[in-house]
Amino acid sequence: MTMDRHNRLGDLEITDPKAMRALAHPVRLAILERLHRDGPATATQLSPHVGATPSVTSWHLRHLAGFGLVRDAEPATDRRARRWEAAARGFRFEVPEDEEGRSAARSLSREMFLRSAGLPHRWVTETEPGLDPRWRRLAGLADTRVVVSAEELAAIEDAIETVLAPYVTRDRAQRPDGARGVRLLRYQLPESSDEPAGEAAGGPTDEATEERSGDAAGEPAGEAARVQTGEDTGVQTGEDTGVQTGEDI
Repeated sequence: MTMDRHNRLGDLEITDPKAMRALAHPVRLAILERLHRDGPATATQLSPHVGATPSVTSWHLRHLAGFGLVRDAEPATDRRARRWEAAARGFRFEVPEDEEGRSAARSLSREMFLRSAGLPHRWVTETEPGLDPRWRRLAGLADTRVVVSAEELAAIEDAIETVLAPYVTRDRAQRPDGARGVRLLRYQLPESSDEPAGEAAGGPTDEATEERSGDAAGEPAGEAARVQTGEDTGVQTGEDTGVQTGEDI
């Protein structure tokens, strides 16, 4: 199985369909997300956050380790407790050309979409009310439609990663005072070829709507995800985005 670290966000690049299917499980995605977010932990520490007993969590950790997604961390003071850590800041995958690979990638994409689907609603109801005004003004969502070629879409994604990379990869000690975790959910969702594009439909060539959270803001409409996902562009998952997954910014 090939896992490549050569990308600017430091993600594992998953190419093996078996590894994709192994990760396409709600408990395993929850485990990896928690390790990305909080660092090394034991199965017992992870258990309350992933919806499984310590023994079941331990089994899932060993399964993930078999595909190189998690590994043993440096032992804690109590050496009897096995501590685990994520193998990288996040992960991403491309959709393979063969049918087995496409099927595995769809399974993982579907599970990642399901996991992130409720996040905007939970944020609005549980997190946003407690934010101070400065953070509430900066929060929100953007829903933008553009008409581009596949090469242009790849260039857009590359430009976004160029902006994010310094914040994703910097050490914790380099974070300024007052910094906090922010989830950036990114989705690239190409439309089907039979949908009219821009001028051909008699409409604008691009559309953009943006909502900002605040006292007068409404509840954001759902999105779906660094995690980024889209069969044409691959999927990534991480804390900075959300389907890539990695550390908080």
